[in-house]
Amino acid sequence: MRTSARQWIPIVSVVVALVVAAVVLISINDDDEPGVAVPAKGDRLGDTITAFAAELRPDAPYRPPTAGEREDLVAALTPLFKSRSGIDQADALRQLGFTLTVETDSVTGRQYALAMNVRDTERAWGAYLIDLSTPVRAAVEVPHPNSDLGTERIGLALFRAVPGSVMLVAGTHRRVDKGDAAHRTDSAFHAVATDLSEKDIPQIQVHGFHDDSLPDTDVVVSPGAGKAGATVKRLADGIDGTGLAVCRSWERSCGRLEGNGNEQGKEAAKHECVFVHLETSRTVRDDEQRWNKIVSTIAGELAK
Repeated sequence: MRTSARQWIPIVSVVVALVVAAVVLISINDDDEPGVAVPAKGDRLGDTITAFAAELRPDAPYRPPTAGEREDLVAALTPLFKSRSGIDQADALRQLGFTLTVETDSVTGRQYALAMNVRDTERAWGAYLIDLSTPVRAAVEVPHPNSDLGTERIGLALFRAVPGSVMLVAGTHRRVDKGDAAHRTDSAFHAVATDLSEKDIPQIQVHGFHDDSLPDTDVVVSPGAGKAGATVKRLADGIDGTGLAVCRSWERSCGRLEGNGNEQGKEAAKHECVFVHLETSRTVRDDEQRWNKIVSTIAGELAK
């Protein structure tokens, strides 16, 4: 029986809709393979951070903050880095397009402050999570949320594993025009990271790569633009000791995964501050047991 042109219309519509959906799904992830970041279940803070990352899109509105706005953000966050109550900073942060939440983490029992940009505005300047239990001693950076899939989960685990941490999460998908936080100096993310470098706060920046980009490698450890000091080398040795295959950028070429052009790494090198550019394979990021080995190793090193 022949199908009329009119009967084909709904069939074609369904096919087109499926193709469009597939294209959208692929386009929102710059990491390696199609997929969508799924918010973690079981705790309020985890749900908030992973939902923030999952909502980022390449076509979202964005404008870089002015120099004055970057200075104002650093000034508003600085008291929180000193373990003070964050309530007094709410108005200053609100004027910059942030909401401020001060709560107790159900997982660690420690109080935290979370300054997060209001979604769907051009002031997509990130999320800044600060442990208020003790002055800041380490920084965890996630420059490519919902692009290097799952890196925000690893970042949050590191934040929780190291008391006195601050976690920086970029407010844009890396494909947003002028929005790649790791490779620009005019972002709020970079301004906060620079301030931390000036304070000599060790920084761990978490990235992800497609398995095919560096076969037979689970993790790439690099000091970015700086030299590999004792801390970076111990971290690499410790991760290697967990059974994960590590490429050390100071020993051999790790391809384009070394982070030599990373702007936060350049700033850290300028101040001789510890900076670890950490690349994790998709297979590792999909296996919580495996990436938890990395978290435990880094936490142990930073606790020394």
